[in-house]
Amino acid sequence: MEQQEKNTVLSVKNLHKYFGKLEVLKGVDIDIHKGDVVAVIGPSGCGKSTFLRCLNRLEEPTSGRIEFNGETVFKKERREWKAAWKALQAKKGTDEYDQTAVNEAKLAYQELRKKEKATEKSIQKNLDKHRQKIGMVFQQFNLFPHLTILQNITLAPVKLKLKSKEEAEQTAMDLLKRIGLEDKANVYPSTLSGGQKQRIAIVRALAMSPDVMLFDEPTSALDPEMVGEVLKVMTELANEGMTMVVVTHEMGFAKEVANRVIFMNEGVIKEENTPKEFFENPQDERLKDFLSKVLM
Repeated sequence: MEQQEKNTVLSVKNLHKYFGKLEVLKGVDIDIHKGDVVAVIGPSGCGKSTFLRCLNRLEEPTSGRIEFNGETVFKKERREWKAAWKALQAKKGTDEYDQTAVNEAKLAYQELRKKEKATEKSIQKNLDKHRQKIGMVFQQFNLFPHLTILQNITLAPVKLKLKSKEEAEQTAMDLLKRIGLEDKANVYPSTLSGGQKQRIAIVRALAMSPDVMLFDEPTSALDPEMVGEVLKVMTELANEGMTMVVVTHEMGFAKEVANRVIFMNEGVIKEENTPKEFFENPQDERLKDFLSKVLM
C-alpha cells in the first residue's frame, strides 16, 4: 500500500463541477499512478473533457479534492458540508429535529470555510509550478500562429526561466528530430498539416519535462490519414513510461496501449478495468450499448 501511494501522481476524490445549475461532474474518484496510461472513453457530453481540464485547473472544479505528486492542488469540500447542515435544519418542526446537531454542523462548516480559505492561498502560490509539470495537448493544437515552430516550443521554458534560450532551443531541436520534423523548426504553423501541428503540440508539452501528459481527444480534429502519425508518437511515449491520461475515441489505442480504460457517463466513472476485460467483458449496460456502436 505504501509503495502504491508513493507512486500516485494524481489523486482525485469526489470531484464535482457545476456550470451554473448544470452539474457536469457528479463525484469522480480516481488515482493515477506513475507510468499509467489511462484511456477515458464515453459518449459526447458525459464530462470527459471537463474532467481532464479540471486536473490542471484549466477548468475550476466546484468541489472535491485533487492532489498532484502528494501535494494538494485543489480542495473544496464545504459545499457538501453546507448541504448536510441545511438538511439538518430542514427537519425543524419534526421529531427528528436536533438543535444541538444543527449548531455543531454550523460551527463545523464555518471552521471548514476558514481552513479552506487558508489552504487555497497556499495552493495558489504553487499552482503555476504544478501546471508546469502537467503537460496538456488539445484537440485544436493551440499553437501560436505568429511564432515559428521553434519559438512555439521554446517560449514557455525560456519565459519561465527553466532553461536558457540556447538550452531550450537544443531541447526543441532534439524533440523535433525525434518526430522527424526538425526541418520545420523555422516555419510557421500555417504551413503544416494537422498531423504535423499536433505532433508539434505534443513536443511543445514535452519541452517542459512534465510528470504527466493530458490529451484531450488529440486526433478528433485530424483527417483519418493523419491520425496514425500522432498515435505513433503517443504510443512511443507510453512505451517509455510517460504517465498519460487520454480522452479518446480511438478504441485501438485504448485496447493496445492503455493499461487502464475508464468509461464515463452522466458525470461519473461507470466502469474501469484492464483493456482486455473492459472490451471483452463489460459489466455496465450503458457501456455495453456504447461499445456495440463504436466497435461496429
